[in-house]
Amino acid sequence: MLLLLPQAIVDGFLIGGIYVTIAIGFSLAYGVMHVIDFAVGEWIMLGAFLGFYLNLWTQWDPFFLLPFVFIVFAVIGFVFQPVIHRVLSGKKGNPLLMGLVFTFGLGLMFKGLGLTVFGFYSHSIPSALSANSFFLESGSFFVTIPVIRFAGLIYALSITLMLHYLLKKSDFGLAVRALAQNHDAAGLMGVNAKRTSSYVYGIYVGISAMSGVLIGCIFSISAQMGGDYTVFSFFVVVLAGMGYLSGVPWAAFFLGLVQSFLLIYFNPSYTLLAVFAILYVVLLVSPKGMFAKGV
Repeated sequence: MLLLLPQAIVDGFLIGGIYVTIAIGFSLAYGVMHVIDFAVGEWIMLGAFLGFYLNLWTQWDPFFLLPFVFIVFAVIGFVFQPVIHRVLSGKKGNPLLMGLVFTFGLGLMFKGLGLTVFGFYSHSIPSALSANSFFLESGSFFVTIPVIRFAGLIYALSITLMLHYLLKKSDFGLAVRALAQNHDAAGLMGVNAKRTSSYVYGIYVGISAMSGVLIGCIFSISAQMGGDYTVFSFFVVVLAGMGYLSGVPWAAFFLGLVQSFLLIYFNPSYTLLAVFAILYVVLLVSPKGMFAKGV
């Protein structure tokens, strides 16, 4: 069993790369809009199916389709954000609770739409990278690295670095960080809160949709896939600390390692049980996440 340890660690980091992409936009949107978006899994599902059908119609490799998928869903997210803003800014009810309930209902609506349009069947998105792997060998240890999963890890790191640059080195990033700290003060300093929030939500939805295409290349997609990825996104964001963007990659890789070890050494059906048990213990010790820097 010890011989499988290097493979378990490598697989954990490769799986964690996927969770980085689906959680980092979620965390960014929460930091600015203060809404827990329970429709994140359905944005991933819809993006996956757009990638699936574009691949079917054009025969282009899915990785070439990612920019187009991002643009389509970024526009959808930008247009849709004012609806969420209207729900959050209502005079009655708790804004956080209203946002949670609204996005939960939105997710159910998208799931029903997906089942109606796409059916119950599972699909995969073929890529030229899917059939290739490379191998690392040292003494008695042997590790297999699928090229498609390694490409997914590179993609996740690239998205993380681009978001870091956008938030730290641009005027738009300064406005986003100001909104995340204090909406009222940012407005007094000339930040257009509504427009900036729309841009952020558009970026988040676009990244989530691209992640769906990537998931379709590595695993499989179906109209019912959203629930699991909503849970995983929520786990990563809460574990990292709500709104603490820098903690997301570490929490995502930790989740990937947990899932990989369960897959190799135990039973993968225990994944959700393990996820909630870990989350319970962490929040019991540190309510603001594993880095104690969340909201």
